[in-house]
Amino acid sequence: MPRPSASIERVFHALGDPTRRAIVERLSRGPVSVSKLHAPLNITLAAVVQHLQVLEGSGLVRTTKVGRVRTCHMEPKGFSAVERWINDRRTLWEKRLDHLGDLLAEEDDEA
Repeated sequence: MPRPSASIERVFHALGDPTRRAIVERLSRGPVSVSKLHAPLNITLAAVVQHLQVLEGSGLVRTTKVGRVRTCHMEPKGFSAVERWINDRRTLWEKRLDHLGDLLAEEDDEA
């Protein structure tokens, strides 16, 4: 079986952590500063920054800095590689299930 691309692995790794999923969930409602993102999480600001680095590295989040404020934004394009990967698997399994359905229908016709 072919190995998933590095970007897929980075995205799944990033989303494998509950804190990072909570960050992505919060950012899905709109951009927010790192300090406001940190407030409801029960971790240090340094830990939030580390989680954001992983999310940025996976392409799911981007940050911008204006003055002293760093704002985090969701990066919807980061999800497209995962969406393609999932759709490829879905298509494969739909074909397999259709083939199985055809085989079962043939058995019913022969009986």
